Amino acid sequence: MIDLKALRADPDSFRKGAADKNYDCDIDGLLAADTALRAALTEHQELLASKNRISKLMGQKIGQAKQLEGKLNKAQAAGIDKSSPEYQQLVSEVDEVQVLAQGFQKEAEQLKSHEQDLDGRVRELTAIRDRLWLTVPQPADADVPVGKGAEDNRPIRTWHPGGFDPHRSFEDNKGFTAWSHMELGERLGLFDFERGVKMAGSRSYILTGDGMRLHNAVLQFAFNYMTGTRGFRAMSVPVMVREELMVGTGFFPGGHDQAYHIEETKRGGGHDMFLTGTGEVGLMGVHQGEILDEADLPKCYTTVSTCFRREAGSAGKDTAGLYRIHQFDKVEQVVICKADEQESRGWHQKMIGYVEEILQHLELPYRLLQCCTGDLGMKNADMIDVECWMPSRAEPGRTAADDDAGTPSGGWGETHSASRLYDYQTRRLGLRYRTVDAQGKKQTVFCHSLNNTVAASPRILIPLLEVHQNQDGSVKIPQALRPYLGGQEQIG
Repeated sequence: MIDLKALRADPDSFRKGAADKNYDCDIDGLLAADTALRAALTEHQELLASKNRISKLMGQKIGQAKQLEGKLNKAQAAGIDKSSPEYQQLVSEVDEVQVLAQGFQKEAEQLKSHEQDLDGRVRELTAIRDRLWLTVPQPADADVPVGKGAEDNRPIRTWHPGGFDPHRSFEDNKGFTAWSHMELGERLGLFDFERGVKMAGSRSYILTGDGMRLHNAVLQFAFNYMTGTRGFRAMSVPVMVREELMVGTGFFPGGHDQAYHIEETKRGGGHDMFLTGTGEVGLMGVHQGEILDEADLPKCYTTVSTCFRREAGSAGKDTAGLYRIHQFDKVEQVVICKADEQESRGWHQKMIGYVEEILQHLELPYRLLQCCTGDLGMKNADMIDVECWMPSRAEPGRTAADDDAGTPSGGWGETHSASRLYDYQTRRLGLRYRTVDAQGKKQTVFCHSLNNTVAASPRILIPLLEVHQNQDGSVKIPQALRPYLGGQEQIG
């Protein structure tokens, strides 16, 4: 979530940030709720001070009354004349102190009633403020291009292995017409879409034989590369989490329609649960609510996990094959670092570089895209997409019918996204670290966080099979994957 102090100081920058991202949020309503809440909290503090003062005075008067009553009892025991001025003075003092004590008690009861009303008002205003607060997106960094959506993203650079130029057709590169991954899968016995759909509905599949082995090989290679070569700490994290973690990582509110909801409370459970769409959720939740030591940063974690996405709103898009599915496996990398913009930017480039190294080992043509403001999503200050070349994939707006051969001429398909979030997630998660400022004063600061796909399969199998196919319908296995397949050099 955004820093409310920064919002109060410069609301126009957040209005512009929301407009650039095409988000409709009520900045004025948030500021009004924040002002009202702070006023109510100030009133609550003043009320508590009054309660403490009244309580102290009431205690003093009750004590005085008890002392005077003790004197009065002693005088009565000594047989004092009740009509004497001394006795009447004691009775008068007792009555006066008791009246004062009763007055303070009545005032304390009135304050208590007002406190209850004020507590309710604070809860109501807090709920309003927090609901509006969670809808404000993080403004994009100043160097992110302004745009409406993916169509305005800008290419940064392209890489391809020797002998394959993605700017030319597959046939020009290889000398034969490409089979799609679905056709290759059927010929080589790699997938079973029919039985997958029968078991679980649309966008479901079964990986079989070498299809499953290749899937595992890619994940194991990517995971070992991050842990062994790049020194990230291997982690196993839950893929079924509480709603608070989905909110904490910025996927809720606004993303409920994409998540599978497990309604445990309807079955007597204490919490509803949600299936995560990325290992980022679990990795960021590891230190939720903690204060870390600065010396322990950065935290560099990687996990391999099953991911679930409803793909709501994607009806008719990529309905065939492995591109857009409900369940997949993904190696994810997360970095939690100090609250320093240059350090965050540095890690962003490093994490993208790790992905490039992996794709180069897999000998896959790819390009980097600078995402525009309209394609960043709510939580990102910046995001770089990595797209692989897929011979069977049509360019946007182009279909198989547009090509002379009746098949797409090839196109880029997203396989990775690298996000820089600064403290947007960590504020929600309450994740801070201890540090010392320039004046030597100890303080706690919200960490920065970044995440990036390392490898998501089976989507990555699309370019692997299609780019590395041979004219006879077999598929060459890249050298980097062969150790994970018992030295096997090709499929088919």
